[in-house]
Amino acid sequence: MSQTEAAFTQITLTRRKRFRVGESLIVLFVLGYAAFLLVGPLIAIILGAFADGFGAFINAVTSEEAIYALKLTLILAVAATLINTIFGMCISWVLVRDDFKGKSILNGLVDMPFAVSPVIAGFMLILLFGRTGWFAPLIDRLGIKMVFATPGMLIATIFISLPFVIREVVPVLKQVNLDQEQAAYTIGASKWQTFWRVTLPAIRWGLFYGISLTFARAVGEIGAVLVVSGGVSKLTETATLFIFRSLDDRNYVGAYAMSVVLAAISFVILMLIELFKKRTTENH
Repeated sequence: MSQTEAAFTQITLTRRKRFRVGESLIVLFVLGYAAFLLVGPLIAIILGAFADGFGAFINAVTSEEAIYALKLTLILAVAATLINTIFGMCISWVLVRDDFKGKSILNGLVDMPFAVSPVIAGFMLILLFGRTGWFAPLIDRLGIKMVFATPGMLIATIFISLPFVIREVVPVLKQVNLDQEQAAYTIGASKWQTFWRVTLPAIRWGLFYGISLTFARAVGEIGAVLVVSGGVSKLTETATLFIFRSLDDRNYVGAYAMSVVLAAISFVILMLIELFKKRTTENH
């Protein structure tokens, strides 16, 4: 090996070593940043929940107010997820398969919950369904109480979690091979049979991913629900509102304990999201 080649090899090795050192520093920085923002607060919440012992934690999460708040949260989340799944599929189908005037406007409106503050969304619902709202005469005739009641909280939860199913289903629906649907039609399959046996299996992982995101967003909602519900204990108080009130009442163990329960639910949902995300990527 000549001196020139040896020098070139030495320079290359030095550069690779510097690159590895720089890459390691970036990885360490990213891990430290994630630990500071994600792991640190989680550890602090867990320590706070068990600050007075395991018994205090159990008493906090099994109190009548906590159980009611958790049940109401899960009921709202499941109902909002079910409704957004059905109507999200319909909107996704229209956006992908149909051409009409105003399609771009509809597509933009889907993202409105991302842009509008949840507090503003709750205020808009009060303007629509409050005592002097646009639909007040109608709901009075129907005998339905919307604001500061469960129906208004459900509408608020549906609104803030609306886009997730649509934004996950639209891309995978565009990738569905129309030839397979046409082949199903030629052998006598109805539109519903074609959707159930051809289209739905092709988009299922994207749909499950959107459903998981919708449920996770619904469980963690507080802004719009706080404005619409008023946060009355054992009546219109969800788990997040329970945490908010407990902190205000200096019931720190109760707030931390409920936070741990919601964090555990969120962790399970995140694992499902990662699973569905992986399956969606594998199918493309």
